[in-house]
Amino acid sequence: MLSEPGLIPATETVRVQAMFPDPDRIAAELDRYRQGTRRVFAWVVAGQIVSAAGLEVDGAAATILHLGTHPDHARQGQARTLLREVARHLNLRTLTAETDDEAAGFYRRCGFTVQAIPSPWPRARYRCEWRPTS
Repeated sequence: MLSEPGLIPATETVRVQAMFPDPDRIAAELDRYRQGTRRVFAWVVAGQIVSAAGLEVDGAAATILHLGTHPDHARQGQARTLLREVARHLNLRTLTAETDDEAAGFYRRCGFTVQAIPSPWPRARYRCEWRPTS
């Protein structure tokens, strides 16, 4: 079941797991979701939000800004299913993300191409891109 609940408390809790753990930074990010072209989607199982994604949507392209799954539902395919359903729901032709070593494997397993990019930090960064098939 795909829903776009907006910023309900459970969605914020899930998304906070995907953000840098700084309360001021989290508050600023959540404010950005309340305006503009950012959208939040949640994957619901048995009435519980188990995964949420925050995206910047531009026509048939979207960039994943935040992606999180409740720890009790990790490694069960919930985030992958959420991304596929969001792509279908929005009729996306391109879905991208920028990430680090920790999440690059997840994106590879989801069918994204993963390419190293220059990083302003001392750790590697990757651009991940997926072009859903119809």
